[in-house]
Amino acid sequence: MIMTYEIEDNLYVNLTNRCPNACRFCIRNKPEAFAHDLWLDQEPSAGEVIREILARELSQYRQLVFCGFGEPLERLEEVLEIVRRVKEKNKIYVRINTNGLAGKIHRRDVTPQFETLIDGLSISLNAGNAEEYDAVCHSVFGLEAFPAILDFAAKSKAYVQDVQFSVVDCLPPDRLAACRKIAAELDIPLKVRREVKA
Repeated sequence: MIMTYEIEDNLYVNLTNRCPNACRFCIRNKPEAFAHDLWLDQEPSAGEVIREILARELSQYRQLVFCGFGEPLERLEEVLEIVRRVKEKNKIYVRINTNGLAGKIHRRDVTPQFETLIDGLSISLNAGNAEEYDAVCHSVFGLEAFPAILDFAAKSKAYVQDVQFSVVDCLPPDRLAACRKIAAELDIPLKVRREVKA
């Protein structure tokens, strides 16, 4: 079971397979395209992950990134516990790659809990409106998902130093332009990332 894995100079944490979305471009659908087998037979405890992280020489990593085959913030409390314990030993920069739906998952505003713990959020946007998002990401939250993401992103700025949106480079130009417009309106940087091909 892979709980942590390396990509370039970052250490990644794999906490769950759970996700409220079923995005068309998700790497879960192309596991052979990824160097690590991230499917979990069971979810690791926070303690197991903490021990594995602290057994490494953290000074060799630029960031600790929560990102696996599932949505890390499905396990919000475990993420926060892991970060607290790790930051007691090392002040490594912590980023969460997220779909931005933690507020819907937990039915409350979770962003105040990020203060002093989470340094960066990369929020997957990938659409310019609720209908497009639903067509591409097939969220269990339906048309409520997209506005919830924008709300999460806007509120996160009060507690997290670096908040950015990300989109995959397979988006058509008009949808990418719509994403750029939304990012500009919210004053949040937009990163265009490469789609992982099978």
